Amino acid sequence: MPDVSLVIACYNEQELLEESVRELLSVMDPTRFSYELIFVDDGSRDGTREIISDLVGKNPERMRKIFNKRNLGRGGAVARGIRRSKGVFTGFLDIDLDVGAHYIPYCLNELTRGASVATAWRIYKLNLRGLIRHIASRFYSLLVGYMLKLPFHDTETGFKFFRTEDILPVLSEMKDRGWFWDTEIMARSYKHKLTIIERPCLFLRRHDKKSSVHLVRDSVRYFISLLKYHKELRAS
Repeated sequence: MPDVSLVIACYNEQELLEESVRELLSVMDPTRFSYELIFVDDGSRDGTREIISDLVGKNPERMRKIFNKRNLGRGGAVARGIRRSKGVFTGFLDIDLDVGAHYIPYCLNELTRGASVATAWRIYKLNLRGLIRHIASRFYSLLVGYMLKLPFHDTETGFKFFRTEDILPVLSEMKDRGWFWDTEIMARSYKHKLTIIERPCLFLRRHDKKSSVHLVRDSVRYFISLLKYHKELRAS
């Protein structure tokens, strides 16, 4: 049983996958934590699956793969990986490493100290190119705080680590399988009275990869999902 299972949800990641995995290994190998990587491909249409198969074939002791037959969405892919975890702790992070892999040990140390959830609180290095997304993200965080009464700075970060036995009961209640999944699991963890720690982490957006997030379309979906969850809370 490894100390940590790292879930890597993939969708058309062939351009950066191998480079990012090398960086992950360079961070994890010197630590005191034993670990495994669980790749969950969510229906990629490029060469991502071939790269994953090659990586796992070269290191089957520490790497596993899950190939979804159909696209489940970001949340659905991550959740499937967490359910297959063998680690005492389970985490996931966006494979573009906008939040650097070197922050992983900071989150793991919070879990070893007794926290059930440790997440990145993204600190943005502002520039004109990413200003609109930053403003949208900040507005969403304020809206979540107001509607769901959550005391967090950053619920939607794609850099979260859990004590596995604590998060599985929360996972069984999850309903969203898209991008709102990140916020929902924070809200449900808070409702379960889990100890949640946010660690400030520098966020450096990569501009050499096209984002899978469509600002207008996904903002509308976020808002609809937020309203549904808010309605559920009021009815409970």
